[in-house]
Amino acid sequence: MNSTTVVLKFGGPAIASPEKIREVAKRITEEKQLGKDIVVIISSMASIRQDLRAYAADLSDDPSKREMDVLLATGAQMTSALLAIAIQELGSKATSLAGWQAGLLTDSTHRNARVEKVDTKRIIHHLKQNEIVVIAGFQGIDVQEDITTLGKGGSETTAVAVAAALGAERVDIFTNVDGIYTADPTVVERARKLKELSYDEMLELANLGAHILHPRAVELAKKFKIPLIVRSSMTNAVGTLVKGDVEMENNLVVRGVAYEADIIRLTIGYDSYEAASLAEVFSVLAERGINVDIIVQAVIDGVKPTISFTIEKDEFAEALRVLESTKLSLGFSFADFEVGLAKVSIVGSGMVSNPGVAARMFARLGKEHIPVKMVSTSEIKVSVVVPQEMMVKAANVLHDEFNLAERVEVI
Repeated sequence: MNSTTVVLKFGGPAIASPEKIREVAKRITEEKQLGKDIVVIISSMASIRQDLRAYAADLSDDPSKREMDVLLATGAQMTSALLAIAIQELGSKATSLAGWQAGLLTDSTHRNARVEKVDTKRIIHHLKQNEIVVIAGFQGIDVQEDITTLGKGGSETTAVAVAAALGAERVDIFTNVDGIYTADPTVVERARKLKELSYDEMLELANLGAHILHPRAVELAKKFKIPLIVRSSMTNAVGTLVKGDVEMENNLVVRGVAYEADIIRLTIGYDSYEAASLAEVFSVLAERGINVDIIVQAVIDGVKPTISFTIEKDEFAEALRVLESTKLSLGFSFADFEVGLAKVSIVGSGMVSNPGVAARMFARLGKEHIPVKMVSTSEIKVSVVVPQEMMVKAANVLHDEFNLAERVEVI
């Protein structure tokens, strides 16, 4: 491992204007002065990205994915060049690289490509010249030498992929928060910042609605054992370290509460058990790129069997179209849906060796008269679907039930 290299990722509010970019440049040069080799991954300024999308929308209602990749990739390239200029103005050496120049090779899935390899030769060349390397995130190039973009979480994924290829010491993710909290502090007043989280805990929280880190980046960090630090781009506060094994707090079984609004429950019913096929239903939905979350199948003597599952609001219309167009082949007799739902989850690696957590969760929700409509569990999480108007209350009472505001981190 090259313990002298640190990868820094910036995006969002941190780079919203030239003034903000100057502040980021100062932060980067301070890190460089600590004696590290610095690689920076940058996403595009939001204003630039919005303008590019608007230009395309003015020209076409359905622009090709390939051309949108070419177009949107320029946003991060522009921002990386601006940041390199700002760093140079502070007296440090810096070079900006587009994703393809930095050696990010991807598959050919436009708008949602996967990184297959990072050829680090050019990055290493610039580092040996004592330069800060600023890479445009969210993008790469495929075997046809077409520009691709990586979809949601693309810049974070770029940062981890580059760090893994370089054998870097860590990746610092700079955000508008100073770390990862036991719950969203804007919703749960007594939420507390965590010192450490395991990859598995962070992955569950990310998948369950905590939008600090994207699951793709966490999965990649776990695979290559790259430590991640979530830090504030505005202060020097100590952030949250995400790594393999973490120091457990005394008796802290649950480590965090997450929530996700705008969940929809779809239910399809069959005239007989023989006609019901989970595999066929979810294969059809998967082929259309529709993500299904919590699944419940009800098979009771004397009652028509049903399959219920949850999807995100953005995929509702497409899911209905798919079900309607495949009703005959799938063989179901009716379909129904329920809107106005939310998912609330508790997460903690300590749940593996502590039975009774789910029962305690259900008991507290029942005491608070919060109805539970669906349940999903894994070794380290329990998720429930509740009415959306009770989502905030559910998050707060569960945070209270498991005493997350009162624990003291082990140092």
